[in-house]
Amino acid sequence: MHSRSYLTVRYAETDKMGIAHHSNYPIWYEVGRTDYIKLFGTTNSEIEAAGIMMPLINLSCHYGKPAFYEDNLIVRTWVMSIKPAHIEFTYTIKRINDDGTQTELGYGTTEHGIIDSKTFRPTSLKKRMPELYEKIKATL
Repeated sequence: MHSRSYLTVRYAETDKMGIAHHSNYPIWYEVGRTDYIKLFGTTNSEIEAAGIMMPLINLSCHYGKPAFYEDNLIVRTWVMSIKPAHIEFTYTIKRINDDGTQTELGYGTTEHGIIDSKTFRPTSLKKRMPELYEKIKATL
């Protein structure tokens, strides 16, 4: 299972050449991750309200082709692996061409620890939010 998030490259995201700056990709990944979590009937805010945080511990971005100002993009997001205190997301970013075809621009991954928001120590999503954990695990 994966989410689809639709974005349009904004002027502020581009450099002097009209190309989206590479630093936007992790931000676009976050949009995808937020939409992915919503597929399971919850939000990041609700996860945080339950006392759980998911800090980033690793990020990879692979750039193939540039995104340009006003390009319409689709970010596909899915979970590659989940353990009680660790989750890894995978992303692809594609341009939606005028004819409806898609061109892959890049892809990446993020890894997140799952920690208690008060102690900042690892915690188990499986124990704290078992329904969410099992729903995500079932998609692998």
